[in-house]
Amino acid sequence: MWWPPWLAAWLAWACGAGAGRRAPLCASRGLCRAPLGPNASHPEPGHCQRQRGAADLCAWPLSSESLLGTPCSALVLLLDPFPIDVIQENYARNVRNCIFSIVYPTPFKSRVRLVAVSKEVLENILDLDISVKGTSDFLQFISGGKVILGSVPLAHRYGGHQFGSWAGQLGDGRAHLIGVYTNRHGERWELQLKGSGKTPYSRNGDGRAVLRSSVREFLCSEAMHYLGIPTSRAASLVVSDDDVWRDQFYNGNIKKERGAIVLRLAKSWFRIGSLEILAHSGELDLQRRLLDFIIQEHFPSIAMNDSNGYLEFFSTVVSETANLIALWMSVGFAHGVCNTDNFSLLSITIDYGPFGFMDSYDPNFVPNTSDDERRYKIGNQANVGLFNLSKLLQALKPLLDPRQKQLASQILEGYGERYYICFTELFKTKLGLLGENEDDNYLIAFLLKLMEDTRADFTMTFRQLSEITEDQLKELHIPEEFWALQDLGKHKLFSEWVTMYLLRLNRNKGDSDTKRRTRMTTVNPRYILRNWMAESAVQKANSNDFSEVHLLQQILQHPFQRQQAAEKAGYSLRPPAWAKDLKVSCSS
Repeated sequence: MWWPPWLAAWLAWACGAGAGRRAPLCASRGLCRAPLGPNASHPEPGHCQRQRGAADLCAWPLSSESLLGTPCSALVLLLDPFPIDVIQENYARNVRNCIFSIVYPTPFKSRVRLVAVSKEVLENILDLDISVKGTSDFLQFISGGKVILGSVPLAHRYGGHQFGSWAGQLGDGRAHLIGVYTNRHGERWELQLKGSGKTPYSRNGDGRAVLRSSVREFLCSEAMHYLGIPTSRAASLVVSDDDVWRDQFYNGNIKKERGAIVLRLAKSWFRIGSLEILAHSGELDLQRRLLDFIIQEHFPSIAMNDSNGYLEFFSTVVSETANLIALWMSVGFAHGVCNTDNFSLLSITIDYGPFGFMDSYDPNFVPNTSDDERRYKIGNQANVGLFNLSKLLQALKPLLDPRQKQLASQILEGYGERYYICFTELFKTKLGLLGENEDDNYLIAFLLKLMEDTRADFTMTFRQLSEITEDQLKELHIPEEFWALQDLGKHKLFSEWVTMYLLRLNRNKGDSDTKRRTRMTTVNPRYILRNWMAESAVQKANSNDFSEVHLLQQILQHPFQRQQAAEKAGYSLRPPAWAKDLKVSCSS
């Protein structure tokens, strides 16, 4: 088989037969080389034994072979499952007939500092000992300076509907998928650097992320995990002294910021836009191959020989997307940019940009100042989910027969009911309600209306309902510490709602006030990543004081437990007045 000269050269480089522009990490250890013979003691690439607590990246088997075949066996590249971009030069362009482009991260030119790591991600997902964070190899790896020998950095090609309109090719404009790791639990995780330089999909961008947005992504992705919401994870955050220029609010006020990189993980980074770009380009054979790969890797309940496999896939995505958005709503989370290129096919939360947890309850809450039309306000997220799923169906239709298209449309019609059921169950749980009662939906809606009218704090209203006793509620005696309930109590219909609520609690069979409060405090967080808290951490980080980043990271790992450090920092108090003026935009 004939290989293009550039591909042959890359193969030689990857297998240790030549020198690339960037030395692979631990190249001298020979982790990625052809087997020495039938009795050789060296393992094949990607088959190293997974051990917990590895402190040496040279013994850490990161690989790209599940996406690009096995590139280091006798210089043979198996092009299953995906072809790769035939152009090797790294410049912005329209790319066709591939899923990925091979492109290397661009290292920072200046000093790089480690801001934070997630001990749980390192040890429980990546099987690394926390001590690895102190090594030079680790710092170079997570900042894009070196790659693990055996892995191939990739940028993913995708498209998407942005703010309701087809935007064409988008892709990983500042992210590099640097390998796939299968841990000791058999879990497959894709590692990605965000902010690591230009790719063919950078359009007019510089390929960088700034410290401001990187701190927010690192903290929020981890916070969402501990809140029990499906999400990508963050392993590390580094900052450089490289200058990155940003017009944060698109008002012509360009400021100098510092470049940063987050090492983030997900079971998959494929999103609705991954399939849309192929459908729009008429690359149906490649679209089918990608869809088959996604189903085989991530939807094991669907048999590959099932003629209705694509239909079952769509049904699962519809159901899980409804569940995810209901979960967002249950903690007052607004994603900010719910474009189809930011909606995961695995229904996890990805691509943290101008997100926000609302303080005062407001269905019109918009965290993103770039969203002039308020398309992605928190109260519209469920509708946007339906829109995005309709675009997924549109992309899938060329692969479905007429009967399947009709069934898929019926599945999509069931999205609203699925969302409503999940939303209702979550809020019943938040209120400590057991069993079924025909008035539960009204009780929930009544409370939300009172909260909207009084602008009561969303998080602390539910948390304080979890902590206050039934006797205190019955007497309408709201202690000063329950400041959110005091705000709610100013509504003229508050006592009427309390009466209804207490009557409903009395219908909980086998329950007690103590059990109710214990149960409710396990689902209603006391601490969330409010914008003012993130902003405070960012401002300190800009001065190389990462103490609040570390504090928030620690606090948000236990959002349901009262913590002395959090109380001292005021994280459960009324947000400060200056928090109302905070703005977050798409610029990062």
